[in-house]
Amino acid sequence: MEQLHVEPSSRPGPYPAPALEKGLEIIELLAAAQKPLSTRAIAESLGRSKGEIFRMLFVLVERGYLNRDPATEELTLSNRLFELGMRTPRARQLVEVAAPAMEKLSAKTAQSAHLVVLNEGETVVIANAAGTGDISFTLRLGYRRPAVEATSGRVILAFQDDDLRQRSLNAGPSHGREENAGLLRAMLDEIATRGFLVAESHDMPGVTDISAPILDRQGRAVASIVIPYLNRRGARTRHEEVLAELLATCRMISSELG
Repeated sequence: MEQLHVEPSSRPGPYPAPALEKGLEIIELLAAAQKPLSTRAIAESLGRSKGEIFRMLFVLVERGYLNRDPATEELTLSNRLFELGMRTPRARQLVEVAAPAMEKLSAKTAQSAHLVVLNEGETVVIANAAGTGDISFTLRLGYRRPAVEATSGRVILAFQDDDLRQRSLNAGPSHGREENAGLLRAMLDEIATRGFLVAESHDMPGVTDISAPILDRQGRAVASIVIPYLNRRGARTRHEEVLAELLATCRMISSELG
């Protein structure tokens, strides 16, 4: 098993804060690991003793920055940092503008809708609308997956510069990364030309993902909305009608965000 290692900062700086530095080292290590780690593994990776980091881990768990598995005692990052980021004025404005528009969209289409952003190479659902149909497919808030594997993530990446595209590709699953890189770039260029993506769900049989971007003034995607359309036996599929409503909604949100 490859051993993660994070070099503690050797810069003394004018105002040293050893405890803060330890806490940041722990958070950065767990973010890079992308898997649960034991106290011992964290200490070894940071080149510190368990005693040095024990109190810091306790505080980070108590303050909600880390989750501790009661069965294994292993630690993972919580959504706390992401939640704090969502309290910034720009993030609040996005949700405040998009949420009522998504409710109207779901009412018109009788399908659920999800507002998705990128965070460290992953998609994150930050708002949803359940729809008015008797059955709908809804993702929980905070649901994550690698951006390169998600319809909503590919739509966002299609409207980004090459650097962000490459960083998200590097953050995705390593298996077949080099072989698939060229195909993925071609797919993203095609999505950017078309302006949307309609594709069968990667995970759920019978679900068609319909997704479009929310763009800023420079034409970069700040988010996307994805509708997991339920294809029901005996019912007429309305993909084109739903897509038209979705595109109109995304254009309206983009214009209100300025």
